[in-house]
This record gives sequence, C-alpha cells and structure tokens, in this order.
Amino acid sequence: MKQAPVLSDQDMKRMLKRCGPGGFGPRNRCMMMLSWLGGMRVGEIAALKVSDVLGPDGQVRIEIQLRAEQTKGSRGRTVLVNSQLKAELEIYLRSFKRQLDPQRALIASKSGRHFSANGLCHRFLELYDAAGLDRATSHSGRRTFITTLAHKGVNVRVLAELAGHRSIAVTQRYIDLNEKVLRAAVELL
Repeated sequence: MKQAPVLSDQDMKRMLKRCGPGGFGPRNRCMMMLSWLGGMRVGEIAALKVSDVLGPDGQVRIEIQLRAEQTKGSRGRTVLVNSQLKAELEIYLRSFKRQLDPQRALIASKSGRHFSANGLCHRFLELYDAAGLDRATSHSGRRTFITTLAHKGVNVRVLAELAGHRSIAVTQRYIDLNEKVLRAAVELL
C-alpha cells in the first residue's frame, strides 16, 4: 500500500508560503495547520464548526471534542490543541470581518458551507500541487504529525491516542523510517 509522503520542514514552509495572506489564504493555512499540528483527518477538518474550536467565552479551546459523526469509526475523539495551533486558530478567526456564527463551517467552501471530505481532499491536493509537492496528499499532514512526534521519542501508545487509533499497529504504519532516523538510533548506544 502506497502511503502519503511525510513532509519536511522545507516542504511545509513552501506550502505555507503558497497559502499567502489574501483570498482563501488564511483558510488554507488553517486547514494545513489542523492537519500538521493537530493530526486531524481531512474528514474531521471538513466537519468542524466554529463552535468546535471557539468557546462561548470567545477563546480558542485547548481541546477539540470531535463527535462520532465528525470522525472515522463510531466514536468521538479529543484533539489536543498545542500553543502553536491555538495561535494559528486565533489568527484565522480574527481574519473574519463580522461576528462568527457558532454553527458556521470553520473551513468553508466558496459558498460558505462545509466542504465534503472528498471536496476538501481535492483542495489539499490542489494546494500541494501548486507548491510543487505533487506526491503529497491530504493525509501527508497527519503522517507528518505522527512521524515527527515519533522521531522526538513520543511513545507509540501516546501517538495512537493522539491520532485516534484503536490499535498501535495502525499508528506504527504511519511512522516513516529513513536512514537519518536509523543512524541516530544506533548512535544512542
């Protein structure tokens, strides 16, 4: 089974530069960050409402509680929002000129409605292609999230929980191994 490639820091910088500040740039940057920094699936991102990330106090939540209908499988999950993702969400939400409807799609299509998972998947592909990352897919951010944490020594059981996987075997398949990582491992001896 061919897997989505893991993105390098350089790839991510190139992608973010491509998102740009105008038009749909803030939306595109936000959806990328939800994938890279939150490890979210494309269908989960597409299903988000403003109220999922913005509390009644007007503050960005530190946890996104996904309901079963928003995620894969028949159970909800919690996405932990780190400080970098929280800052990105704050910037994105400030980009709106008017009061935000809590039921509004967080990542809205041109028509202002929720993307379908498939529609958002195509949007990811278009953005990656435009940045010259033609092998990247909507799953690349999620694989990058899991692989980056694994290479920093995060336990696979913790990774499985963060990814919303029931099985650590599934999580292990996400982790990219390469010569650099293998060399660093043997140098630990």
